[in-house]
Amino acid sequence: MPLKTHFDEQPTINLTPMLDVVFNIIIFFMVATKFAEMERKIELQVPQVADVQALTPAPERRVINVYRDGRIALDRDFVSLDQLVARLSEARREYAGLGVMVRGDAEGPFQNVAGVLGACRQAGIQEMGVSVRLARKEP
Repeated sequence: MPLKTHFDEQPTINLTPMLDVVFNIIIFFMVATKFAEMERKIELQVPQVADVQALTPAPERRVINVYRDGRIALDRDFVSLDQLVARLSEARREYAGLGVMVRGDAEGPFQNVAGVLGACRQAGIQEMGVSVRLARKEP
């Protein structure tokens, strides 16, 4: 059986592609920085506005709780169906895309929840949700 008398050379790592990528990234950022500087130096008069108010983010969904005994709470304030329609209509005038989340008691009659959903529709609310929770699996 012949014995191996010479050793194989260790493979070398070719760093050329990695260096090419690094240099390209450096050049890209150098050129992009120059463009940003030149853009700031452009002589341009931007338009003016008379009313300067901060843009406000869209409000979160309003939460309506329907209790077992038929009481209705809009954001923790108890209201009647007529008051609910009035308050939601007013809030919708401020923000047209207002949404509501209706949370009904599981033991209460569904008619109470249906009445609240109808009141939301009467107030012009387009985005409505009904909150539920997943049932636990019995082992």
